[in-house]
Amino acid sequence: MVIDHGGPEYLYLQLAELLREQIRSGKLPPRSRVPSLVDLAAEHGLAEMTVRKALRILIGEGMIETRPGRGTFVKGKS
Repeated sequence: MVIDHGGPEYLYLQLAELLREQIRSGKLPPRSRVPSLVDLAAEHGLAEMTVRKALRILIGEGMIETRPGRGTFVKGKS
């Protein structure tokens, strides 16, 4: 899946879905570090605020968590 900059769906929702799929498929396994805000923005041609909104969605869904001073990680299996 790639981000469709001309598509009807908001870019942050597209990125959230892309990351969600990477987590579900195991490309981003439990307890792995999610790429940084800057890296995700550069990789997908997005503003950092757009990436931040996508990450907030996944945090709200309990899929990822931020650790101050360490980064953002996929939540481990409980």
